[in-house]
Amino acid sequence: MTPILVAAFIIFFIFTQVVKILNEYERAVVFRLGRLIASKGPGIIFIIPFVDKVVRISLRLETLDVPPQDVITRDNVSIKVNAVVYYRVMDPNKSVVEVANYAYATSQLAQTTLRSVCGQAELDELLAEREKISIHLQELLDKDTDPWGIKVAKVELKHIDLPPEMQRAMAKQAEAERERRAKVIHADGEFQASTKLAEAATIISRDPTALQLRYLQTLAEISSEKNSTILFPIPIDLFKAFIKKDD
Repeated sequence: MTPILVAAFIIFFIFTQVVKILNEYERAVVFRLGRLIASKGPGIIFIIPFVDKVVRISLRLETLDVPPQDVITRDNVSIKVNAVVYYRVMDPNKSVVEVANYAYATSQLAQTTLRSVCGQAELDELLAEREKISIHLQELLDKDTDPWGIKVAKVELKHIDLPPEMQRAMAKQAEAERERRAKVIHADGEFQASTKLAEAATIISRDPTALQLRYLQTLAEISSEKNSTILFPIPIDLFKAFIKKDD
């Protein structure tokens, strides 16, 4: 190997050990002889070979998929709940010094917090107020991860898996609720119709001419249906004279 190649190799080795290039979303936590110096970046930074140790930290928003957790709700229903957590590193120094593995620690904390919060709620509350539960989870996780330099931006419940017997019970409950609403609507319609008929009867009883007009309208409706037999309603007033003579 020629001296030129040896010199080039040495220069390249020193350059790679001294110069570090960081992306816009990265920071370098520098330790010098075991002591924390500072976080540097982005761009080009210089370190002392064999003296400084560099830990790269990404500041981008990260997604954490929380696996399904077995939960017993406050009303003693066994379910499985999973979620997704969005978080980012806000303080690179704390994320390295305060916790050994911030990603693993956040994952474990999210699982235990999810079981705890869902276990304190009833099934109907979990199904109807998922946004409220998600906000509560986000607040608890953000508070617990703050000493690690982590910011939990958002938590979303992905899926609530119910046991088969509970699914059948809820389907029967929904069907019964639909039948109840149909009966209430039908009864309300009958009540409104009877009210209007009573009002119409009152108006017709006050004006005999209105009764005759209704009589002619009924005949017109019957004749328009092309029936072979037509029934002519006779007003009861025509029989009043005969009834009085019999008396």
